[in-house]
Amino acid sequence: MILIDGKKEAASLRLKLKDEVIELKKKFNNVPGLTVILIGELAPSQIYVRNKEKSANEVGLNSHVIRYPNDVDEKTILKKINDLNKDNSVSGILVQLPLPKHINKKKVIEAIIPSKDVDGFHPINVGNLSSGYESSIPCTPLGCYFLLKKIEPNLSGKKAVIIGRSNLNGKPMAQLLLKENCTVTITHSKTKNLKSECLMADIIIAAVGIPKLVKGDWVKKDAIIIDVGINKTDEGIVGDVDFEQVSKKVKALTPVPGGVGPMTIACLIKNTIDCFKRTQTN
Repeated sequence: MILIDGKKEAASLRLKLKDEVIELKKKFNNVPGLTVILIGELAPSQIYVRNKEKSANEVGLNSHVIRYPNDVDEKTILKKINDLNKDNSVSGILVQLPLPKHINKKKVIEAIIPSKDVDGFHPINVGNLSSGYESSIPCTPLGCYFLLKKIEPNLSGKKAVIIGRSNLNGKPMAQLLLKENCTVTITHSKTKNLKSECLMADIIIAAVGIPKLVKGDWVKKDAIIIDVGINKTDEGIVGDVDFEQVSKKVKALTPVPGGVGPMTIACLIKNTIDCFKRTQTN
């Protein structure tokens, strides 16, 4: 079995992006800028943002984090987004999710102009992706896509089963795989006979948030499995795939942690650079 090393692939992508930033600086006398808005003290969010900032600085981006207390009002956040939309030094804006309950996620996502939406969550970017037009692609599915292509460059005709239908991963992942001529089935926690769906799959993307859901007898030999799940259990952090069982049977599998997570952050940096390039050339 091939263990798909997300840390290694992310490091390789960051090196390429670093070279690209050097070339952009030569060409435009400017570098892409990423601004992250972080609200509150949630530990996972703090860790994600710290890793994002570290990666952005490593690649040579102008990186800024704006921190607000948990009780900040929605109006303040929307005003700050509006200011960043107008700021030419900012190529990408990211508001770290989840948000406090008193702040409307939909309003915040839609306040970021599509050309600076590095998360790819704005309805215009979502629509462009599903229509096959140029768009920012959500970072987690984009990371999954790059890891898949590393193992299997030609995905045409493959049967892919996605477990999870979120806007964050499941739906955009389906669009990316359809573009590669895969036959795509989106399943979820309410799907009947989920095991039989998985048994037919050449590719499984598990992103449903149920620890060790996918068992060894759910997968066929030579399947490629991308495990997006991050679940806290008494055993520590585990994915949506039972690694011990599944690893004995399949062609390739991502570990948790160290699989999709590092690629998600590397793809955020890529999206920021792409947003910068589009504004320079258009």
